[in-house]
Amino acid sequence: MIKKVYLETMGCQMNVSDSERVATKLVSEGYEITNDADSADIILFNTCSVREKAEQKLFTQVGRMRQNYGSQPVIGVLGCVAQLEGDTLFKRAPAIDFVLGTKAVGRVDVAIANALGQRDGTIPNVRVSDRHADPIFQTRVSPKFAKYIDLEEREIDYDWSVAQEQRQSKYVAFVPIIEGCNKFCTYCIVPFSRGREKSLPATEIIRHVLSLMSQGVKEVHLIGQNVNSYRPTTEEGLQGFKGSTPFSRLLRAVAATGIERVKFTTSFPRDFKFDIVDAIDEHENLCNWVHLPVQSGSDRVLKAMRRLHTIDSYKKKIDRIKSSPKDIALSTDIIVGFPGETETDFRKTVELVEYCGYDSAYIFKYSPRPGTPAYESYDNVPEDEKTARFIELERVQREVQLRRLQRYLGSTISVLAERESTKSEFDISGHSTCHKVVNFNGSRDIIGTIRDVRITQVKSNSLYGEVC
Repeated sequence: MIKKVYLETMGCQMNVSDSERVATKLVSEGYEITNDADSADIILFNTCSVREKAEQKLFTQVGRMRQNYGSQPVIGVLGCVAQLEGDTLFKRAPAIDFVLGTKAVGRVDVAIANALGQRDGTIPNVRVSDRHADPIFQTRVSPKFAKYIDLEEREIDYDWSVAQEQRQSKYVAFVPIIEGCNKFCTYCIVPFSRGREKSLPATEIIRHVLSLMSQGVKEVHLIGQNVNSYRPTTEEGLQGFKGSTPFSRLLRAVAATGIERVKFTTSFPRDFKFDIVDAIDEHENLCNWVHLPVQSGSDRVLKAMRRLHTIDSYKKKIDRIKSSPKDIALSTDIIVGFPGETETDFRKTVELVEYCGYDSAYIFKYSPRPGTPAYESYDNVPEDEKTARFIELERVQREVQLRRLQRYLGSTISVLAERESTKSEFDISGHSTCHKVVNFNGSRDIIGTIRDVRITQVKSNSLYGEVC
């Protein structure tokens, strides 16, 4: 009987990308992916540790699954929380059967086979990574079932491809180009959960993009914790392309494949060079959208965060982006209430938001993450003050965003029709080159095509229009 797997993904695009490969792997091994947790034999959570809420959601979900379904489904935890918490997850949530770190997801089939073997008695011994082997601890936690944990490195022959059926979209694909992070911002857990930066070979990335084109993909997103920190071990695949940095040369190399759209995220301000904008200006298929997280408008707070850029240097990059004839849309991430942030610091952040004119911003209240340097700092901004600053900054950003969106009213923009709208059976939804959600009246047969859409209405977070 075919075993069914329910896979829930939390967090960033890297996690979504990992989940697509997990699903691809399991289907190739004879499992069936289901969207119905009720019918699943195996339940997997691919987790995020960047924010506390995402981590708490895991334990809530595990408890609910076990309460609803008794001891029937095998439950596995993957991703960043798995990497950081390791075998302590078994103690916090005994219902969990196995734990796989961020680079062990390619061995998910082994973990599931082990858990199922424990259930039917065909695998009597504990199987864990040598570095984390502790049979006594595992027996104490769960005398009935042995536990499996793998926090080891990615296998050398790891397959980065994703089956067409397992992608979130038939027409949009995520292409990892760099893993991990070397920046060690004081609030961020990513360098500990994802490891140090490792760039994929340019030749492999290009082959991947060409393969996706042959499958009908119209848009690729080059993704990584810091994409513009891309530094491959060799220049193979980048020779002959202009640019002072390997990332800008990679952008040009991917553009040269002829794929209709190329987007990238996330960029690190210190490593964002003007040659990136030059490449966007010169190649039609490099999309006019840049996500450049600033985190704070105060140099003092940025230094405490160890962001490695100043507001002056950041503004110069924004000015260069704004000077592009392609009208590049801007988005960012901002943290309010970081330890030591004063009212004056916060006012500088508000001023920066108004100066930059972001098309969108992801705003978060600071929450301490165990294991980060900032966790040791005295969190001296009261929660009610964090909330007040969050609300004010969100209001300011909404006003800025609405003004920015008005510039599209009456204009014609290129939209990739991706799916039926969730709000109207008569509308199609897609994204523009500037990464705006655009809804427009149309039939299902145009899904998967790129259309020129004249914008007739501006909404708070999206645009509405009609096909030209």
